[in-house]
Amino acid sequence: IQAVVLAEQNGLREPNAYGDLPLHDEDPAHPNEAYFQHVDWIVRRANALGLYVGLLPTWGDKVHRMWGAGPEIFTPDNAEPYGEFLGRRYRGSHIIWILGGDRPVETNRHLEIWRALAAGLRKGDGGTHLITYHPMGWMSSADKLHAEPWLDFNMIQSGHSRRNAPNYELISRDYQRVPIKPCMDGEPCYEDHPVNWREENGYFSDYDVRKAAYWALFAGAHGHTYGAQPIWQMWAPPRPKVSFVRRSWREALALPGAAQMRHVKELMLPRVRRLPDQDLLPSDAGSEGEHIRATRDEHGRWALVYLPVGQPVSIDTGKLRARTLNVSWLDPRSGTRHKASTCRASGVMGFAPPSSGLGQDWVLILEDSRAS
Repeated sequence: IQAVVLAEQNGLREPNAYGDLPLHDEDPAHPNEAYFQHVDWIVRRANALGLYVGLLPTWGDKVHRMWGAGPEIFTPDNAEPYGEFLGRRYRGSHIIWILGGDRPVETNRHLEIWRALAAGLRKGDGGTHLITYHPMGWMSSADKLHAEPWLDFNMIQSGHSRRNAPNYELISRDYQRVPIKPCMDGEPCYEDHPVNWREENGYFSDYDVRKAAYWALFAGAHGHTYGAQPIWQMWAPPRPKVSFVRRSWREALALPGAAQMRHVKELMLPRVRRLPDQDLLPSDAGSEGEHIRATRDEHGRWALVYLPVGQPVSIDTGKLRARTLNVSWLDPRSGTRHKASTCRASGVMGFAPPSSGLGQDWVLILEDSRAS
């Protein structure tokens, strides 16, 4: 669960529901204890539910304002003690630190501030938590920070500017970097968010967020973020709307894409030791919304292939070690698994899902029958 201590929407000057601001005089050296007691409660509550909090010490506009409310309150001198304060306070909590916040690292000063904040977190929590960085749209933390010793894994943002953004390209690029670090899409298209921030373009659907998830994970991502337009801003009347939000955060909890993420989780968690492998596809994998992604077990005992429009696909089963394959289909919409057949692996083989067309995405599952 990603959450921001010093929030994007004028978080320094607009109090929380209890009337508390995070800092006295907008000074990181003087945190407001009442505000942080509520942050404590949020972290404890999430942990009690078995959830880790991806905690951003600040949104990026407090370091690099750009279009945000700001102001830029951090310096290399005050960032480290603020990080130490947070690290010490949440040392025993189940969290992952996320630096950045939709901003690029454009100057040496920006880099010095983020380094200082990371050093403070490490000093405060003794290095007990992972640290990553939330980048700007269509960027990766690896672009400027891959060699930083404090950066434990990379994060990309494929963002909201278009449908069918090929996040697998950014994931594939980071997956191949040296030194090796895990990578994930920390901000893909959000469900119920207007495409490119314009109502006339339509809104991202559950189908859009499913594609982003399967593409990224099958390309080698170690995890994935689901987001919804009303929830990131916790919108409900009478708060001002941001980016044409059209329902409250409470209503958004029931969006179909949110429920469908459990099917991704249930499919991928037992398959941690996997490799992206487009060589399973002897033909062109396609582009735009029809792009096919394949992943397999490191020992070739199973393979998964995501078909975004339910198109027939040819698979080179010679890339797998199995002699006999159990073939089944996962419906990403319902989580239903359809057993198709058991067949002998025989070179390039064709498979056709139960349905096809826009919104009719399927996951082909090939498994060694001896492991069943």
